Amino acid sequence: MSLRKRQRSASSSRLSTLSSPSSPPRHAAASPPLSFPNADLLLRLHLDPCPDQDAVVDLDAGEGHRGIATSLDLHVSSASLLRSRYFAALLSDRWSPAPSSSAAGHLSLAVAGSYSCAHPFRAHVEVLRLLHTLDFAGAIHSPADALDILPVALQLLFDACVEACVRFLEAVPWSVEEEARVLELAPLLPADEAADLLARVTPPPAAGGEAVRSPSEAMLHGLIHSAIHGHPVPAATKAFVAMLLKDYPSRDCVHKVLDEAFLARLETIKELMGKYASPDFRVAVDSDEREAIQRLNLQSAVLNVRHLLWLIERMVDMRVADNAVKLWSEQAVLAADLQKLLNDVDMWKNIAPGLPVLVTRCTLRFANSVVTGETIVPRQVRMKLVRSWLPVLNVCRNMVQTMPCGYKSPNCQELEETFLQIISTLPVPDAQELLLQQCLGFSTRNVDDCPHLVTAFKTWFRRAARAPQAGEN
Repeated sequence: MSLRKRQRSASSSRLSTLSSPSSPPRHAAASPPLSFPNADLLLRLHLDPCPDQDAVVDLDAGEGHRGIATSLDLHVSSASLLRSRYFAALLSDRWSPAPSSSAAGHLSLAVAGSYSCAHPFRAHVEVLRLLHTLDFAGAIHSPADALDILPVALQLLFDACVEACVRFLEAVPWSVEEEARVLELAPLLPADEAADLLARVTPPPAAGGEAVRSPSEAMLHGLIHSAIHGHPVPAATKAFVAMLLKDYPSRDCVHKVLDEAFLARLETIKELMGKYASPDFRVAVDSDEREAIQRLNLQSAVLNVRHLLWLIERMVDMRVADNAVKLWSEQAVLAADLQKLLNDVDMWKNIAPGLPVLVTRCTLRFANSVVTGETIVPRQVRMKLVRSWLPVLNVCRNMVQTMPCGYKSPNCQELEETFLQIISTLPVPDAQELLLQQCLGFSTRNVDDCPHLVTAFKTWFRRAARAPQAGEN
């Protein structure tokens, strides 16, 4: 019997039989039931093992509230419950509302909880809400949220919710306590869903044609172009366009248009930096002409990176930066060209002194969004993001003392800390490669200035010392 079938069998024993629509539950809750849209079914949650004990229900009560709820009634939509395989099987087998009756059917679900808990039904109510809304991004903002919801989603065989929780947990750093909870829950997950979580906390066992834009897309594209190029007061225009983008009802449309604008700016920057780094260009023209062209190219590169940073801010704020992070993680060639420029101190100091700060801010904004869970990307993308841009960070760290007077220094230590947090989300061997081989330079200033590196190594050693999980491939 599969894991999910065993969970269904175990949970079914705790679900009461369905009453006929004409017979209400024996003990109704004292306060009005919580109701979801299109409700046609009454669901009673009750603390196990006391399904018949009544209490006043007050989910918003503070810590001083003395009447702990032992049951909670909810008006739910049977159509929404069908998103749970648990409820789908139960309702298809045992419940058929009478077409002419206005009374709803009802069922009861036991909830394992403590009478000392002020809100014993919170996680179940949240999962039931998600069955109706599917708004996972709005419900899961932290590992704690995902870890609270996940056990209930597993109990109810709500596959989409389980996937959303696992995807979020796999992509963000954990505290030590959260890591312990992940390890407790991992055996309850199917092997394929648990593999990504376990990969980063335990070492592996020994080896044996272009589409036509819609009118809305064309308008948004024009607004973005105008914000970047079209007005003499760009800051005010950018603020106005940012508001329009944020309020626009179709996230998919905004996502697509911002992706296009980001790609266009990125390709321009790559072309400009490629001309600077190209050995063919360096020998094709005389020195005076080359210097003039390079000056124009680098000044244009600075302007385009500034526009790119504005686009990144919009994408991260609207949580549509996943494609852009993937593209940024794949820019090893651009990163190498930037290193060539930054190592040519006289060139960037005299022509493009703001470039190091702008590039660092672009990378930091992306990296921070990955760490906080604002942008969810696969671990391969997270690893490539660090691998591609860590060399640029190292160059920026070494040149801070050479920054021209009046210019901000790149926030290298914050980017170091963020990269180390991303490394903590990677499987043990990948974290070892990046930590041991590429991050030791973070300690070259002063040992007291690198507690973030000390913490990263301690985390890695703790995970590497843990015995591999039985049955891991």
